[in-house]
Amino acid sequence: MSQASITERGAGQLQLGGVLDYSTGPQLREQGARLIAGSRAAHLVLDCSAVEKSSSVGLALLLAFMRDARKAGRELSFSGLPDDMREIAQFSGLLELLPLQA
Repeated sequence: MSQASITERGAGQLQLGGVLDYSTGPQLREQGARLIAGSRAAHLVLDCSAVEKSSSVGLALLLAFMRDARKAGRELSFSGLPDDMREIAQFSGLLELLPLQA
């Protein structure tokens, strides 16, 4: 079974890591939604630099987390997007929709 996690590393700082695929997606989806809803920070940054590998599930998670943040009245941006996630986003025409940090 694949290993993946989403954790809160500090106020407004979330870390996504591991292998993002069909087996880890549902658990990450639930955990991320809870972390976003429970955060007191107005702006959240999800650091993706610890993602080892991602299928399209990873991109679906990012989009879902964006919806969660919007629903909670928070801003969300992403940092450290790995090449495989960036390529999937670019290929699918979603790269410009993702709020990426430099």
